[in-house]
Amino acid sequence: MVLERAEDEEKWLAEGIAAIQQNAFYMHRALDANNLREALKYSALMLSELRTSNLSPHKYYDLYMRAFGELRGLEMFFKDESRHGVSIVDLYELVQHAGNILPRLYLLCTVGSVYIKSKEAPAKDILKDLVEMCRGVQHPIRGLFLRSYLSQVSRDKLPDIGSEYEGDGDTVMDAVEFVLQNFTEMNKLWVRLQHQVGKNLHVLSQIEGVDLEMYKETVLPGVLEQVVNCKDDLAQYYLMECLIQVFPDEYHLQTLEALLGSCSQLQPTVDVKMLLSQLMERLSNYAASSPDVLPEFLQVEAFAKLSSAIWKVVDAHAEMPVVGAISLYVSLLTFTLRVHPDRLDYVDQVLGACVNKLSGKPKLEDRRARKQIVALLSAPIEKYNDVVRALTLPNYPRVMEYLDSSTNKQMAMVIIQSIMKNNTCIKEADKVEVLFELIEGLVKDVDGIAVDELDEEDFNEEQNYVARLIHMPYNDDSEEMLKIMCAVQKHIMGGGPKRLPFTVPPLVFSALRLVRRLQSQDGEVVGEELPATPRKLFRLLSQIIEALSSVPSPELALRLYLQCAEAAGDCDLEPVAYEFFTQAFVLYEEEVADSKAQVTAIHLIIGSLQRMTVFGVENRDTLTHKATGYAAKLLKKPDQCRAVYACSHLFWVDDQKGIKDGERVLLCLKRALRIANAAQQMASVTRGSAGPVTLFVEILNKYLYLFEKGNPQITSSAIQSLVELIQNEMQSDSTTQDPASDTFFASTVRYIQYQKEKGGVMGEKYEPKKV
Repeated sequence: MVLERAEDEEKWLAEGIAAIQQNAFYMHRALDANNLREALKYSALMLSELRTSNLSPHKYYDLYMRAFGELRGLEMFFKDESRHGVSIVDLYELVQHAGNILPRLYLLCTVGSVYIKSKEAPAKDILKDLVEMCRGVQHPIRGLFLRSYLSQVSRDKLPDIGSEYEGDGDTVMDAVEFVLQNFTEMNKLWVRLQHQVGKNLHVLSQIEGVDLEMYKETVLPGVLEQVVNCKDDLAQYYLMECLIQVFPDEYHLQTLEALLGSCSQLQPTVDVKMLLSQLMERLSNYAASSPDVLPEFLQVEAFAKLSSAIWKVVDAHAEMPVVGAISLYVSLLTFTLRVHPDRLDYVDQVLGACVNKLSGKPKLEDRRARKQIVALLSAPIEKYNDVVRALTLPNYPRVMEYLDSSTNKQMAMVIIQSIMKNNTCIKEADKVEVLFELIEGLVKDVDGIAVDELDEEDFNEEQNYVARLIHMPYNDDSEEMLKIMCAVQKHIMGGGPKRLPFTVPPLVFSALRLVRRLQSQDGEVVGEELPATPRKLFRLLSQIIEALSSVPSPELALRLYLQCAEAAGDCDLEPVAYEFFTQAFVLYEEEVADSKAQVTAIHLIIGSLQRMTVFGVENRDTLTHKATGYAAKLLKKPDQCRAVYACSHLFWVDDQKGIKDGERVLLCLKRALRIANAAQQMASVTRGSAGPVTLFVEILNKYLYLFEKGNPQITSSAIQSLVELIQNEMQSDSTTQDPASDTFFASTVRYIQYQKEKGGVMGEKYEPKKV
């Protein structure tokens, strides 16, 4: 049936357009012949096609536009009295004798337009006559399009201020009354044909003489009366929307109470939230246009009125979806941040209203509602570029509680990214506490969602942001800074084995940064209430790293223990530094099982221990003995060799008194040579040929380094013997040729020759060597 109806409409429309074109052809032929009677005859026949009742408004509009285009030529003909020979007054009377009322009124409006332009009668009288005469057509579609035509042909002929039709008794009030009356009649005819009704409001807004006082006293009450009385939800919504869009923002601001009051009188099915959102958007833009207009908002108490109106709407529409209510609060918050950016109490009041609406409800499942919540929470951050101000709002975290896990993390990322972008420094422990409560979804498992269920790439990105965030809090007061770190520790410790490797290191280094600031203070602590001291911080660090080592993530924990040991050494806290080394050794022995990880770990231990100056002889001997023992027990011979000759640095530390044990250095190097030789033999047994001489060349370079540093146990003869050993190995048929090793040795030889040729003290030392 619908398809048949559509086909019939297309047929009727085609027939109507064909009839209009045919009669328009004869009309224009009569116009060319200056034949008034024939022109009126065929124009009436053409306009009679608009009497149809078979077309929908959309199709009728197509038909109307065909006729409208032809009437423009007829109007030009009426203007030229020399062509038709009839005065405009007589012509105005003549067209009223057309047989059918609809063509008669179209012709009357056309002639009336010319009549006003001739100024042979007051414009207000002609306009009043036309608007009254059009009451003769009460069919909704036909009458509405007729009045639309009247509005169109008269819009530039209203007695407005500055208009050529002003004066001689014609006033702005006459223009306003005409437009309002035409608007009222159109509204009565068919309020559902929306795109035609709004034309009158647009025309009304263009009248220059309609100032604020006239708008407040006459225009707005008249329009609102019609809107409320029409009782049609679609029409009410459309007309209110037109009203908001076409009149100036300052008018809305000064009549805010009346405009908001009418919203409560609309039909229950009218989408009032959308109307209020549009109104607040316009007022927000108006406030942002110039600082000079802000006092006007304060004068009319705009925030209080809008808040009250929104509360009434939300309360009256209990069935309103949550997303609708939240969108209202988003609009109100946007308005508040633009008009009252310094009133944080207003911002929190809006957030509190949102909490009240969500109270008693579970976490939001509606995707649109969650999106609106994110917009609501993001608005203060974007406005202030300062998360700290948002952290002072009591209702801010309460709103976030209603987000599901995924959206909560999304909002947490917005907060962290804002801190990064604006380099925000958070200085108080209580605000750090609030911040980490807000981003709880990133620092621990919530809602029963395990880390394994998350996308690895997204998870890593999130945790890297959290790690960067941990570096941001800072306070010059050491005690407050310690409180900050304790607050961060409390929140991140429950992150689990996947998160702690991301979050513990930045916290450790943040604490070590504070330790460096406190190095000048006394390390002894009698009571817990005394100010922050390095010793107190090291206790905290021990707890933090211990949690990481139990995850387990032993390699990372070992690195952090060594960092803390070096920091404790710088603070001259030997027992603390020794304890950190002890923990690192325990981890190495019990947790680091992978051979590659062991190699890395032992070189880290050697490097850290070599830099330590705080240890006494006994403690240092104990630690170095352990380190050399670990080095000699590595699985692969090449790894053993390199670790053992690296241990030589533990017994000869340049520029440090008391750590120059030449004999033990030589023992390490000789042991490394034995291991290198064993590695060559094993390679010969397993592969049938000895390996490259790389290890020997590396040991030779270590000999040269310690020789130059003045170690008396490293003699020229020992170096010469090692050079000859390498040369013999390289010439041996059993040795695997390796270009890299050959180049390495050649470079070492050139270095020795360079030192000999350079002369001086060093040259004399190298003189006995033959290469």
